[in-house]
Amino acid sequence: MNNPPFEKAILLLEDGFYLEGLAAGKKGTATGEICFNTGMTGYQEVFTDPSYFGQMLVATNAHIGNYGTKNADTESERVQISGLICKNFTSDYSRALADQDIQKYFEEEEIVCIHGIDTREIVRHIRSKGAMNCIISTEDLDINSLKKKLSETPPMEGLELASRVSTNEPYSIGEENDDLRIAVLDFGTKRNILNCMVERGAYLKVFPAKTSFATLNEFNPHGFFLSNGPGDPASMDYAVETIKKIVATGKPVFGICLGHQLLALSVGIPTYKMHHGHRGINHPVKNLVSGKCEITSQNHGFGVSPDAVRSNTDKVEITHMNLNDDTIEGIKVKGQPAFSVQYHPEASPGPHDSRYLFDDFIELIKNNK
Repeated sequence: MNNPPFEKAILLLEDGFYLEGLAAGKKGTATGEICFNTGMTGYQEVFTDPSYFGQMLVATNAHIGNYGTKNADTESERVQISGLICKNFTSDYSRALADQDIQKYFEEEEIVCIHGIDTREIVRHIRSKGAMNCIISTEDLDINSLKKKLSETPPMEGLELASRVSTNEPYSIGEENDDLRIAVLDFGTKRNILNCMVERGAYLKVFPAKTSFATLNEFNPHGFFLSNGPGDPASMDYAVETIKKIVATGKPVFGICLGHQLLALSVGIPTYKMHHGHRGINHPVKNLVSGKCEITSQNHGFGVSPDAVRSNTDKVEITHMNLNDDTIEGIKVKGQPAFSVQYHPEASPGPHDSRYLFDDFIELIKNNK
């Protein structure tokens, strides 16, 4: 196996907290906002989720690399995280169907990793101090030098990143003669989100993030989908203005994660930067319409303002709530067939409790045709 050499690496956080560990992946330096994911499986799907663009991922699962990597497990064209922080990084994998080991995979994808450190300590620090920028380096081990490099990294708040991970050109997926046409605004969509709609008989055309409403409408869609993605939704005025026009058509609209936040902004509900966000595959959510609870897959550092939602009941209805912290997990625009959720119902990785939302969206389109 292609095991990494036992060379030293440094993790330094914006507040001065640092740890020494071992190097893996590409030899180099990487910066971004630190965050942690509590999922126990699905690391490759997480690495390739465009919503992680610009972020340094702490994997709380003790073992990374133990089942290798496989091309079929990717959610986008490349690894999207800026760097990986983990406890045990191994190239010895047990899955016979794996294409390659994780060290070779990270070298090819040019991802820097630090391992051999106590990730529990890092998670406790983030939960206490909040999300912040960090730097990991396997080439520069001087703390003062790293502090200078880290100071040049912009904060996540105010960053527009969706257009950097969106498709450059429109493309189609599904059967062109299918009865349902859905226009997808790609802010960093995951492949399995698109698959969930295609499996239900939809023909999709995926458009770049900054596509105008006029261009979207030329496709003559029966419904619109607003995808997940990275960055601060409050920095995306271009998308908010387009979504206002989409909602005004009266056609069904479904948003996930960043799409949820942008739908809220389009009706005057602000978003905010969360203390340390939600990332994992075991977050409990209550569907307030059905009364049922779901275990959900989540990945977001921004949220829709609970106070603003509750004071604008004439605009939106709360459909889903997080049972850990009462944050807003789903809304419906009053008077319009437009709804959204903060979590990831495609569940890649994660439980399939929430895939019914795609059924709801398809049914909504059929009823509004």
